[in-house]
Amino acid sequence: MATAKARHILVDSEATCVELKNRIEGGEDFAEVAKQYSKCPSGRRGGELGQFRPGQMVPEFDYVCFNEAVGVVHGPVRTQFGYHLVEVTERVD
Repeated sequence: MATAKARHILVDSEATCVELKNRIEGGEDFAEVAKQYSKCPSGRRGGELGQFRPGQMVPEFDYVCFNEAVGVVHGPVRTQFGYHLVEVTERVD
């Protein structure tokens, strides 16, 4: 069965999400940005979510983790929780 590992940053607005993505793409460290800005408890761990299988995350998040490129920051990804930046760090099919 497929598994993925990912990290994310959760914020309240799309504008903040875009701003943070630009900062990361400009060279800021994803984990440090997550620690400063993510409203998810995983932010304290640099946004690390650990390993999970399809269906364990909300559908929008799940889609990114199992269909988009590994090692790239994706987003904004809107879910019922807010706006996410998602980086899939590993995927095994």
